[in-house]
This record gives sequence, structure tokens and C-alpha cells, in this order.
Amino acid sequence: MFLEVNSPKSKKGSIEVVCGSMFSGKTEELIRRLKRAQIAKQKVEIFKPKVDTRYSETDIVSHNENAIQSTAVETSANILLMCSDVDVVGIDEAQFFDNGLAEVCNNLANQGVRVIVAGLDMDFRGKPFGPIPELMANAEYVTKVHAICMRCGNLAQYSHRLSHSEKLVELGETDIYEPLCRECFQEAIKE
Repeated sequence: MFLEVNSPKSKKGSIEVVCGSMFSGKTEELIRRLKRAQIAKQKVEIFKPKVDTRYSETDIVSHNENAIQSTAVETSANILLMCSDVDVVGIDEAQFFDNGLAEVCNNLANQGVRVIVAGLDMDFRGKPFGPIPELMANAEYVTKVHAICMRCGNLAQYSHRLSHSEKLVELGETDIYEPLCRECFQEAIKE
């Protein structure tokens, strides 16, 4: 017996995580994967945390101003409420979600949904950030992308905060953050 490509029995769920520092192209890669799914006529739902209003209240927008329509939600539980009969779910800025996000993503993947998540893997102190470490542990695919160090030009994996704020979440761009390599980050946190 042959199964149709889109039959529920042949649908295999998975979790893909795209992570890295600020300015590394995480959102750009997420948008690229989601647009390809849309081109393939798959049913796609896209979410972002309500707290992220830097470029748009609703759309996911990369630093290069590439955009895709999304729904801003308060909590990860809201994602499950809005995902019926979907093939692909995209989630941007995952580090800003509550720790229930990993369970939500696992639930969706177990139902046969391809889940693509993008977010910072480390906070401004260089510590694991929010639900990203658990998502990486549960994911079938993890892509770590890198920015370029603003001080020496090497690959950067840290998001160094230029302000003296100690708040964990402080939205900003190049006015507040710079990507740094390990060596330059170690020097910067001593300053």
C-alpha cells in the first residue's frame, strides 16, 4: 500500500532550532525556511512573543528588513490554542517565551508538525537563555549561526550589552548590543 505524501500517517514531526548571537541571521534563516514551506503549499502558522515590538507589533522582521506575517502571543500555551491542522509552525525570539515553550514544541512535533524555532542561545552575560537549551536538547536539528565580532572580525557567538543595565530582557539593536567573539567578550566584561 502506498501512502500519499500529505497523508496524516506519513506526516513526521520534528523540531529545528536556529540559534546564535544577535546579528547572526537567526530570523533571516527562520523566514527563509518558512517561506519555502509556504511555497510548497504547506499550512504555516508563525508566532512571536508579544514583548518584541522592535520592528513590528505583529510581523517577524529581520535586521535586513525581510518580513513575514506572524501572530504575537503572550505565552507559549497560546501557540497550541492557535495551531489546528497545520504542517509547519515558526517561532521567533524563543528566548523571550516562558519555559513551557519546549513542552509546546514537543507536543506539536509529536502531532506530526514541523516546528522551526529561532532565538538567542545566550543572554548578555553569556549564560544559557530561557527555553533555548531545552529546545536544543529536544531538537532533531540545531543550526548555530554566527555574527562577525565588531572588535576583531572573527566569528562572534556572544551578544555583548553596551549599556550598564542588569535587566535580563532589554530590547535593542546596535545602539545597545554588539556581537563579540569569545576573546573580545572576555575583555569587554572586564571593562
